[in-house]
Amino acid sequence: MNRHNRLGLNRRDLLKWGGAALLGSAANLRPSAAYAQIKACPTPDPLEILQGACAGGTAIEAYPTSPFILDPFTDPLPIPAPLAPVPKADVDLWTQPPGPGVGRQASDRSIQSTHQIWPSELPVVYHIKLQMAEHRFTTSKVRPIDARGRPVVAPNGVGGPTSLPASTIFGFNGTFPGPMIYGRYGRPVVVRFENQLDQNPHNLDAGDFGSPRRQFLTHLHNGHTAPESDGNPHFRIAGYHPGEWVDNLYLNFPAGGDDREKQSFLWFHDHFEGFTGANVYKGLVGLYPIYDPKLDPGDERFGLRLPGVPNLETGRVDYDIPLALYDCALDDGVTPHKDFHNGCGETHPEWWGKSFFRHFPNHGFVGDVFTINGVASPVLEVKRRKYRFRFLDASIARVYELELMTSRGGPQPAPGTQGQYQLPDGQQSMRFTQIASEGGLLPFPIVRNSFKLWPAKRREFIVDFTKYKDGSPTRKGDVLYLVNVMEMTDGRKPDGSTNNRVPMMKIVIGDDAPDNSVIPAVLRGTPDIITDVPRRTFELQRGGSSGGDPLGQETEWLINDRPFQLCVPLAAPKKNSAEIWTVKNGGGGWIHPMHFHQEEHQILSRNGVPTPKGPPGPDSPDIDDFGKEDTVALGPGDSVVFFRRFRTFTGPYVAHCHNLAHEDHNMMFGWSIVDT
Repeated sequence: MNRHNRLGLNRRDLLKWGGAALLGSAANLRPSAAYAQIKACPTPDPLEILQGACAGGTAIEAYPTSPFILDPFTDPLPIPAPLAPVPKADVDLWTQPPGPGVGRQASDRSIQSTHQIWPSELPVVYHIKLQMAEHRFTTSKVRPIDARGRPVVAPNGVGGPTSLPASTIFGFNGTFPGPMIYGRYGRPVVVRFENQLDQNPHNLDAGDFGSPRRQFLTHLHNGHTAPESDGNPHFRIAGYHPGEWVDNLYLNFPAGGDDREKQSFLWFHDHFEGFTGANVYKGLVGLYPIYDPKLDPGDERFGLRLPGVPNLETGRVDYDIPLALYDCALDDGVTPHKDFHNGCGETHPEWWGKSFFRHFPNHGFVGDVFTINGVASPVLEVKRRKYRFRFLDASIARVYELELMTSRGGPQPAPGTQGQYQLPDGQQSMRFTQIASEGGLLPFPIVRNSFKLWPAKRREFIVDFTKYKDGSPTRKGDVLYLVNVMEMTDGRKPDGSTNNRVPMMKIVIGDDAPDNSVIPAVLRGTPDIITDVPRRTFELQRGGSSGGDPLGQETEWLINDRPFQLCVPLAAPKKNSAEIWTVKNGGGGWIHPMHFHQEEHQILSRNGVPTPKGPPGPDSPDIDDFGKEDTVALGPGDSVVFFRRFRTFTGPYVAHCHNLAHEDHNMMFGWSIVDT
């Protein structure tokens, strides 16, 4: 097999494989007897979270004004190359290679560090190191400005156009976004995550955010994964310290062996208790597209023939592009640093132009520089053919609404505003055809004029760059923009403005290219729903905690009147059972993207209105409840009812708000799957 062929597919594979080529069925998964011995219920250490003399006090929720980018839309969009697996011959030389048995899942060799299930064949092994490194969001010159957009002299003495300094990141293999792994159903994967965040050979200034003792906990969002590999604080509150490693096992096996449960685009990110937001914002983000050899093999000649052509030189699937959206704020040197974790209100002029982050539990955190795949205002040249775009909102709190627009005047400077540029005469010129949500392929394609993207949610689309929405052909050299029309000045909720048009990416039409892809009329059906099952209700609330909570000072959010408590799971469904859950937003004006680990759900109703079964039109205002999801978008006062199952594994998981400032301040609850 060509070493660049990350999918490992050949024609024979594509013709013969069904849904799970190696695993076949759950019968080939071997449960570990040692796992049943795990009964630990650790207590969180407040000193791991509260740092400094002013910790636990009132936050100063002030955002800096980032330097103004003078030459946007010149940096090319980075498209991650897939990570190569570690050759088996090299894995065999490791002192502690991956495997089943007590204590073999992590470097601490504890009973807890034991794989609950191990596949019958050796998984593909990847090695990812968590490293401190530098990242630049743009190569353009920038100018210091004040909150009104006026040129100023920065506190460090910089006045005129200058290069943006690099920001220090925590990165998977030292990059942001981190590596991309091509998953494939039927081929299990082990990823060894090794903590090297204590190593700083270039003497980088680590700043004042991110887990201060450099712990990590990696969650594959939202893999069907055992608790010990899920990367959730209900299972392992202490995370993994520098020098430690963990082998996360991703079975790439659909829940219940049901092809209808297959997903298509996951991502992995940090989940360390109290610092998830800071660690994700500091760079701990990676991508995990997952292909189905039967319907969605990553080759447009087979299956549903979705856009994608394997490139044996790069290892990528061409015309299949992940787009990770992320907003950031860069320090202006005059904004005080003070939140619930550290800082006393001091300023840091020496950090001018570097990434700024604070734990703002009230409004959450938003930035004024919008990036895609780690670059502000990138440009992408496309061929005249169909593409598959996989969108991920990797932001802390920001919600986007995206359209494809053309413009005669082009981007206009708007210094001091969020996004820094506007497209005032922008007009929608193309439509998206949605084929998948975070739960995988939809039952049918949906044509959309625009779409909303909430934190942690994914949406996948086919865009045909041969023609505009009126049917007229595109021509080489034509320019479009991916535009955010959603204004959101803080992390509480969108502002509702209809005049916002922030261009996020420039798209230039290039040459013709062969295109064997199609837009199918039917994609993948949804799993069966059972209504005669137990029901539970969870209400998200604004409020503090009292009593014996060691982190009571930091609690700003509650669920069912409780902060996150390790030893008080709010649900204990039985293994291989199903339930109907209702989640209510009682938070009084905030929005909450509520994420549920372990399996996807299907929304039955929103605010008492059943989810429609037929395809909506392109202008339908709310068409995001179709298919399967792992994150519920809860507007103010919303009540959503959904159906889900609990299969394959037992043990502790979590559900939490993916406005990560809310999660880090206790808007999370533990739940556990118990043996029948």
